[in-house]
Amino acid sequence: MAIMFSTKQLFSICIILSFMLSFSYGRSLNPAFRIKAVNLGGWLVTEGWIKPSLFDGIPNKDFLDGTQLQFKSVTVGKYLCAENGGGTIVVANRTSASGWETFKLWRINETNFHFRVFNKQFIGLDTNGNGIDIVAESNTPGSSETFEIVRNSNDLSRVRIKAPNGFFLQAKTEELVTADYEGATSWGDDDPSVFEMTIAGRMQGEFQVTNGYGPQKAPQVMRKHWSTYIVEDDFKFIAGNGLNAVRIPVGWWMASDPAPPAPYVGGSLRALDNAFTWARKYGLRIIIDLHAAPGSQNGFEHSSSRDGSQEWGLTDDNIQQTVAVIDFLTARYARSPSLYAVELINEPLSPGASLESVNKYYKAGYDAVRKHSSTAYVVMSNRLGPMDPRELFPLASGLRGSVIDVHYYNLFSDIFNSMTVQQNIDFVYTNRSAQLNQITTSNGPLTFVGEWVAEWQVSGASKEDLRRFAKAQLEVYGRATFGWAYWTLKNVNNHWSLEWMIKNGYIKL
Repeated sequence: MAIMFSTKQLFSICIILSFMLSFSYGRSLNPAFRIKAVNLGGWLVTEGWIKPSLFDGIPNKDFLDGTQLQFKSVTVGKYLCAENGGGTIVVANRTSASGWETFKLWRINETNFHFRVFNKQFIGLDTNGNGIDIVAESNTPGSSETFEIVRNSNDLSRVRIKAPNGFFLQAKTEELVTADYEGATSWGDDDPSVFEMTIAGRMQGEFQVTNGYGPQKAPQVMRKHWSTYIVEDDFKFIAGNGLNAVRIPVGWWMASDPAPPAPYVGGSLRALDNAFTWARKYGLRIIIDLHAAPGSQNGFEHSSSRDGSQEWGLTDDNIQQTVAVIDFLTARYARSPSLYAVELINEPLSPGASLESVNKYYKAGYDAVRKHSSTAYVVMSNRLGPMDPRELFPLASGLRGSVIDVHYYNLFSDIFNSMTVQQNIDFVYTNRSAQLNQITTSNGPLTFVGEWVAEWQVSGASKEDLRRFAKAQLEVYGRATFGWAYWTLKNVNNHWSLEWMIKNGYIKL
């Protein structure tokens, strides 16, 4: 039976078909294609261990945000402690240092800092009392919680802490720490204002580098880094060595470019624009990876946590702010033939990032991507920490073009510490294969080994050992139905640099 259409109906059909074609921009989901990618880590989201020299010019760089300090009184011989982890007085009566005896820096400038304690209050003067006792009660730091660290130039581990009233902290007794010591010091063991300082931990992420350099210098430093660390020749190298895609970590502040909130600086969005231009030129696909979400989804430096705190996903407003970033990025690049996938967030950490908040975000983030693209894959990272590897299946299985991202490292766990070469290789063939099989189904989401590396805990391994280790991972992770991505392209640590591994004959694709 012939079906007749009026001119108006035919016009409407043409409009709809035209819209559908423009919406997908000539691309379609292709589950037979496998990604062979490299991560561009340390580029648009800073990780100091990847490129330590980026931090070299920061004044007083020992004291960046999140640096963990412990102070032992030279007269009392005990450590400063926020009693009960915070909320009350500061004492000097602990023989060893742990969480309550560790103070995390918030850097105001080169010389002035806030000290955050275990329960997230800040130490300060007891303004409701005599004005000189030291307490850890304020949840919001102000002038009464602002201190200066004065170091002994002949022994940098010896410090004095100058309070906002102009006096120095002193441990009068084990139970009484006050800010009322005045005058110079000989830095001797008889001075109650002198403390032995231990740096118990550091962070070197985007927050630390930008706040460390400050608003005048940071823009210059970061824009030079963005324009020189990854360049067009890198994309040419990637395309010429058997890879077909890049996974690009980005930060949430990019959506506010060119004027993101302090201490972040504008310019990373232009660098990402360049990446799309180069990718198109060399036939590479791009996975945009939201590596750093507002509030930090894991408390690590690579998610730009200020002090190790993990505060992403605790409120609906925070989740909606993150969805808005995905909306912005997808809208900007949906028309590019190089946009292959959007990863909604990297490595949310359990239990701080609850399954409920992650699922709520993933559903909203998926919808934000689909609003602009019917063809971009939507990648959902499994949580780190305690979790069920298939916990995202109830959500992801019902979403077209969804991908589960898992990260496999023979590192970061004690079980790898004493493994031999062959045990590491056997672990890949046996354990990693089983883990990947567990999340691979015929009708569920695709699987993506979004991070892996040919690095391990083995000492004295030969080049052939590492080649076999890399080959095993390539073979196993090559079965992932979406593909894999090596971490990372460039790194001062050679085995973490795929560029170095390829040029030196450790990996051939």
